[in-house]
Amino acid sequence: MTMDHEKAGLPSPRVRGLLLTLGHRLPSPVPPPGPFVGAIRHGAFVTVSGQVPLVDGDVLHRGHVGVDVSIEDAQACAKCALLNAMAHLETAAGSLDEVIGFPRLAGYVAADARFTQHGRVIDAASHLLLELFPDCGLHARIAVGVSSLPRGVPVEIELSAILRT
Repeated sequence: MTMDHEKAGLPSPRVRGLLLTLGHRLPSPVPPPGPFVGAIRHGAFVTVSGQVPLVDGDVLHRGHVGVDVSIEDAQACAKCALLNAMAHLETAAGSLDEVIGFPRLAGYVAADARFTQHGRVIDAASHLLLELFPDCGLHARIAVGVSSLPRGVPVEIELSAILRT
């Protein structure tokens, strides 16, 4: 007998299986620190608020990329922030297996004016998204340098998704 995971309220089996295979875990969604939601659904469209690299409520790294934070540590932050975005997406969608596309991934990188490798940092989130969603993970993207981000983090990720209707 097979079980309908969605009707039973169980986690997303396909994407969650890929997460485990890749050595990642989906965290619990962290409540937003202000008067907004972590993700909002409008029909088949979900917008996930900007997510920062928190692990068990603690900031993974603080500082500016290329000054206080290496590119490799910033890439780890981008992956962590994407996983936090996935947690909110799953809550809004009911199952990550309902996702059929990603119109946009936006990445913000805190760096000084001389830093020019923003795309290389956000590539880590893009690659992870493609690994988790090999059939529908292609996305439009922006990688922007900023002077600071909330909590002093080096990276913030924002995401939009389309769900099966």
